[in-house]
Amino acid sequence: MRFLEKANFNFIGLRKMSYVISAVTLCIGVLSIAARGFQLGIDFKGGTEIVVKFQDPINIGDARKSLSNEGVKGQIKEYGSAQEVIITTDFSGELNDLQSTIERALKRDFPNNPSEIIKVDAVGPSIAGDLKWSAVSALLGALVMILLYVGVRFEFKFATAGVIAIFHDVLVVAGLFSIFGGVFEAMPLEVDQSIIAAFLTIVGYSITDTVVVYDRIRENLKIRKTEPYEKVFNDSINETLSRTIITSGTTLLTATVLFIFAGPTIRGFAFAIVAGIIIGTYSSVFVAAPIVLDWQQKTGGKFKLRG
Repeated sequence: MRFLEKANFNFIGLRKMSYVISAVTLCIGVLSIAARGFQLGIDFKGGTEIVVKFQDPINIGDARKSLSNEGVKGQIKEYGSAQEVIITTDFSGELNDLQSTIERALKRDFPNNPSEIIKVDAVGPSIAGDLKWSAVSALLGALVMILLYVGVRFEFKFATAGVIAIFHDVLVVAGLFSIFGGVFEAMPLEVDQSIIAAFLTIVGYSITDTVVVYDRIRENLKIRKTEPYEKVFNDSINETLSRTIITSGTTLLTATVLFIFAGPTIRGFAFAIVAGIIIGTYSSVFVAAPIVLDWQQKTGGKFKLRG
């Protein structure tokens, strides 16, 4: 027996409300991005990350105080275990001097808990600028290719609505990163290369879910030529609801487990995936297909679908 085989929810009838919800959410996110910006990782702002491993568990507050007294400014947080800390700083001097300063401070203040530097990553300002441009180019390139793909497979209205839905998904998740960035120590939500990878994953997931709905709409439009578009669209969304919930639910479960049990360094990526799955599923039902319907009703005529 198929899950939700006879679903008959009035998704299309709720589209005006969903537009308002999306508009308000996007406005809040965009205002936060404009006012607060993002908590950037060293990939995009430049700086140095140093991972220090202690023999025994270390109190993060004591480690912060020790390094602050030596003039090392930045973020200091747990890295995977209570015995490891990661120090993120925009220190611009000699890297060897920074390492010597850290080693001296920790050796002096924690004589009974030996430590060693196990990892050092440094990114200069020019490299950070190049990485930011590459990240933006990757996102824009993905959107252009999706626009072409969906335009060829369906038609321009479907393609444009799909890209609008993707913009919606990415902007909402980006807004969450701006709003909550730096608020929670266990989940700093810094934007770095891994988050860009998460955004690209969201783009792919969102369009895949949207295309499934589009496919069913196209099939029904060809079969049910005399029925109102509103009914065809709504029935198509209901017919794919089982697939949407099962696919999104299983993926969301996996991403949620990763979010809960992962360390702080990967929790931001997992949060982006969890939020992206929820928002991408919502946009496939309440944004992409309704935009196509409203657009068609305003322009009139018949759909000229390919395939």
